[in-house]
Amino acid sequence: MGSLDLPHASSFKGGSETFLLNVFESILKTYLRKNPMAKTIWELVQSVDNENISYDHFFFRTFKVDGYGIDSLSSFFMDYGYKFGGELNFPKKKIRAVWLSPPDVHVPNYGHGLSNGPLPRVVIGELLVDELSSESQEIINKYLKPEGGKQALLSSTLGSLIWEKPTSTDFNILAEESEYAAWTLVHGYTMNHLAFALHRFKHRFSDINCLKEYLEEKGFELNKDGGILKVSQDGLLLQVSSMSEKLAVEFADGVTESVRASYIEFVQRLVLPQFKDVPSDEIEEFHRREGLELNSAYHVMESTRFTEHV
Repeated sequence: MGSLDLPHASSFKGGSETFLLNVFESILKTYLRKNPMAKTIWELVQSVDNENISYDHFFFRTFKVDGYGIDSLSSFFMDYGYKFGGELNFPKKKIRAVWLSPPDVHVPNYGHGLSNGPLPRVVIGELLVDELSSESQEIINKYLKPEGGKQALLSSTLGSLIWEKPTSTDFNILAEESEYAAWTLVHGYTMNHLAFALHRFKHRFSDINCLKEYLEEKGFELNKDGGILKVSQDGLLLQVSSMSEKLAVEFADGVTESVRASYIEFVQRLVLPQFKDVPSDEIEEFHRREGLELNSAYHVMESTRFTEHV
């Protein structure tokens, strides 16, 4: 597996921890504003038992084109102490992703779950554009301007596209070859999904099966690709995700279509075997299963599938 040769920052270089928290808050607020169903689930989960929610990771999609890829976002987080955690490759989808582990810092007691336990991991995917057809490459490159990727973080906090709004024709041509490409062209750097860290919850939703049943009873559509409950090979990483809702998007040519937006995920990390005798009230994040699972992540990505499951 090839290395991305990302820097291994170990201290804050870019400013205060408060600024980092404010950036996360802005990304979160934009995500909730643009995704009504995800917001509803987010509110329901924290309202049950007055749960103090906590996040496992924030996920972003990018194009690997002239500085628009993983580095366009990772450099900021690594300036604030995030470290390279691992890499996942999805050859069939022509996607590569990395996850960054958060710095071990004191977080003030405020925010929407950002103060409940460690900061979220950051996961960034990039579409390997040069492996697409020449037609798809031409469409993507038509929108991406030189040096535009430098505004990635600002785009994510605002929820605004860096490039011009695409036409429905370009969007649909891309969707035929890569739904990931079409989704990214229309949504840009808006957070693709957030994942709750259920293992940090204090009440009934600390059990992912309980949470799954609750969402099913409430009528939310869950991602069935690979099974509703995705379980890693070692059995220590459990994941469930909603299907993203479809929202009306008006394209540059005046055509309006329903397009998949963002979704919400739930992660439960079980305690590693070597720490099974550690008292429950002493369990910390390093005692639990780390990283992501390639097969599970592949299925979770289908939460933005454009076509219906058959």
